[in-house]
Amino acid sequence: MNYFPIFANLDNKHVLVVGAGSVASRKIELLRKTNAHIHVVAIEASEQINQWHQQGMVQLQLEAFEPTHLDGKWLVIAATNNRAVNRNVEQAAVARQLLANVVDDRKLSHFIVPSIIDRDPIQIAISSGGEAPVLARSLRADLEARLPASLGKLAVLMGNWRDRVKQRFTRPGQRREFWERVLSSSVPQQLFQGDKHKAEQGVLQMLNGKSVSEKGHVSLVGAGPGDPELLTLKAMQRLQTADVVYYDNLVSDEVLELVRRDAERIYVGKKAGAHSCSQTHIQEQLRDAALSGKRVVRLKGGDPFVFGRGGEELEVLAQAGVSFDVVPGITAAAATAAYTGIPLTHRDYAHSAILVTGHGKENTDIDWQALARTDQTLAIYMGLKKSSTIAEQLIAHGRAADTPVVIVERATTERQRQISGKLRDLPQLIASYGVESPAMILVGEVCELAGRYAWFGEPLQPVECASGF
Repeated sequence: MNYFPIFANLDNKHVLVVGAGSVASRKIELLRKTNAHIHVVAIEASEQINQWHQQGMVQLQLEAFEPTHLDGKWLVIAATNNRAVNRNVEQAAVARQLLANVVDDRKLSHFIVPSIIDRDPIQIAISSGGEAPVLARSLRADLEARLPASLGKLAVLMGNWRDRVKQRFTRPGQRREFWERVLSSSVPQQLFQGDKHKAEQGVLQMLNGKSVSEKGHVSLVGAGPGDPELLTLKAMQRLQTADVVYYDNLVSDEVLELVRRDAERIYVGKKAGAHSCSQTHIQEQLRDAALSGKRVVRLKGGDPFVFGRGGEELEVLAQAGVSFDVVPGITAAAATAAYTGIPLTHRDYAHSAILVTGHGKENTDIDWQALARTDQTLAIYMGLKKSSTIAEQLIAHGRAADTPVVIVERATTERQRQISGKLRDLPQLIASYGVESPAMILVGEVCELAGRYAWFGEPLQPVECASGF
């Protein structure tokens, strides 16, 4: 190990940065997060550094570096594009037994500034010892996705209670066991949801020897359209902390791979005419798992509040007094539009977009007149089985039979396929190409743009059918 990992306390310490360009600005940006006194020496300075100087955030001296600039400093960073100047800074630092970092020059550097994950006061530093900085940044990005942004709040809460816990438990082992119980309780979740008072009360109850009621927690999480890289950071975090995940038919295998390895996975998918689990039973399972103290994720394709029946599930949880949160996902309409290059709205083609399901409750009144208006885009979810009715009714209520349509199967995945045609031929297109769920049907003039801005998946397959409605 060539570099000893260390976190330096720069509170009220004087630090020198030699150079005042864009590279120096990035280092100063990090230093400004500390309470260090930042001194900058350079022949000329960037607009940003001049601005910081005028605001009193740094002390700027527009002159050539001299060894005397190191007097009274704790460490120095050389960030010029002149190696001779950088070497002079390093030699002067050695003479004064100061640590120096020369940006992008490992041989002249006595310390390295690592890739940092900042959840103040929690800090995680990642370094490759200068061998592979891009790899270090990649690892940081992966960890960033897994650590809640509010993690620092938990550290602050624990710090605030530290002295009282020490008074209550005299042995280190007892204190460690207490904090482990806090971390496995509902206290972190309450804090992350913004309920600091409830979290504080939970710690107090545990400190007084009272058990905290553990009902568990349910996270209603949108898995997006299939591409795992479209998951939100919060969705990733929920998948990594779940005890049990109830997932739908539309959740891709690639997304399921991101679930914590030791979490229980329960399939509760539903297809038209083939329900493996009733909605009522799903809701009961979510409730019962949470009441047993588990951290539950209800993982739904797309967004849980767009034709996902998320509201029905939350109603049951709310009645049972189970805590929950909702993590939105990218819904299929938005994802299909993005991955086919077909905008849902366009000032030359469509002024609005309507999201509609072809698979709703029976006997539901549908305002076909409103759906058939021109200058709008219809994004139809779960419409394969009722495509004949959809085409017939739209045409009967005024939509032109030759209105462009695009059918997109498995949008955002490597199996994405898209077929273009006319509204009158919609059911024939689906049958001819054997289109399977999940598939999105787009209807409207914007579909004329199909293929023009395509950037993902197989080329568009245009079709002309011999007959239609």
